[in-house]
Amino acid sequence: MAKLMKTPPAYAPTSVDHALRLAQILQLDEVITVSAAAERLGVARSTAHRLLTALVYRDFAVQNDDRSYRVGPVLALAERAQSDVGALRAAALGEMRALVDRIDETVNLSIRTGRNVRFIASVECGQALRVGSREGMVFPAHQATGGLVALAALSDEELAQLYAPGDRGDPAEELPDLARLRRDLRSVRRSGVALNLERTERGVVAVGCPVKGRDGATGAALSISMPSVRYSPNGIKPLVTALTAAADAISRAL
Repeated sequence: MAKLMKTPPAYAPTSVDHALRLAQILQLDEVITVSAAAERLGVARSTAHRLLTALVYRDFAVQNDDRSYRVGPVLALAERAQSDVGALRAAALGEMRALVDRIDETVNLSIRTGRNVRFIASVECGQALRVGSREGMVFPAHQATGGLVALAALSDEELAQLYAPGDRGDPAEELPDLARLRRDLRSVRRSGVALNLERTERGVVAVGCPVKGRDGATGAALSISMPSVRYSPNGIKPLVTALTAAADAISRAL
């Protein structure tokens, strides 16, 4: 069989190509320094530093305490079995659209990767004032609805290990108050849902619940997001009923 050779695009910007190559190097080497990146790419150290800074900004990389760089949450997600993520999306999208039709609010599906949560699917509602799509976005798990759902599935020991102070990859990362987080997670475990009152973003309220995998463990989180002006404590019960029914249907489909 003839070997197929890749032809470089005629008008690929050099900076884009360098950034993509650097992302590939990170996945293969796991950790890289500015000097090593400059040498591998054949560019100046200042250029390599700008490229790595851009990758950090877009969550493709994280800077370590020793100023080296490692794989960030976006690439970490890519390392997960894509077939599993694809199966999850395929099982969820129909139920998500049906849920949006029923409640007329935006619905999201997210998974946890380390101390972050990433939105892998989002279906917007049709209202003029609505929460926009979160698909592709990454947030600290302890600040996001889906992250709280995922963290609630961990034991106190696993939670302490996850947020060990000496394991901070990004020096700018703010670790949560573990005592407060444990209280919040106990509430999530008791009720089965996480209620987020403008915790992630001002003016946005969300409620989420777990989607169980084949082994019965929490594999993802399904959440409803709405503008805070439409939130009412008295109106949360029917939303939770619809949300948990959709999450159960997705779990069965898996």
